[in-house]
Amino acid sequence: MKLITTLLLSALLMTNAFAAPTEPLEVGSDAPKVTSTDQNGKEVDLAKVFSEGITLVYFYPKADTPGCTVQACNLRDEFDAVKEAGITVIGVSADTAEEQLAFTNKFSIPFTLLADKEGEVIRAFGVPQRGTFAARQSFLVADGKIVWRDLKAQPKTQAESAIAAAKAL
Repeated sequence: MKLITTLLLSALLMTNAFAAPTEPLEVGSDAPKVTSTDQNGKEVDLAKVFSEGITLVYFYPKADTPGCTVQACNLRDEFDAVKEAGITVIGVSADTAEEQLAFTNKFSIPFTLLADKEGEVIRAFGVPQRGTFAARQSFLVADGKIVWRDLKAQPKTQAESAIAAAKAL
C-alpha cells in the first residue's frame, strides 16, 4: 500500500497537480523577458519587442474557435486605430505554429501570434490555464512594465479597451 501511495504521489507531483496557482502579473510588475515562436516558426524575443514601445499581449484559449476569432478579428478590423495609438499587438495561445499560421491566413490576421505550446509565456504572465487553454486576459506593456491589465478581456471590444488604456498613459 505504501508503494502505491508513493507512486501515486510521485505521478501527481510530476503532473503539477499540486502546483501553486499562479496569479496574473500586477500593474507595475516587470514584463517577462521570455522568447517564443510565432506563427511563421520565427523566434520572438519579447524583451526586445517591449523595448520598442507599447505592446498589447493578449491571451486566448484556442485559435479558430468562436470567441477567439471574434477577438482576433476585432483587433484586425481596428488595426489602423491600434497602430495609430502606438500599440504593437501579440496574441498568445498554446496552439502550434501551424495552427496559428492557419488561423492567421484564414482570417487575415495582421499581427504576431505566438505558438506557446509549452505554456512558457502563459505562465510568465501568470495567466490561469484550464488544461492547455489560457484564460482570456490582456496586458499592456510599456517601458518593460505592465501598465494595464484586463483579466476579463471582452472579444468584441478588445481593440477599444487597449486603445483607451494606451491613451490614458
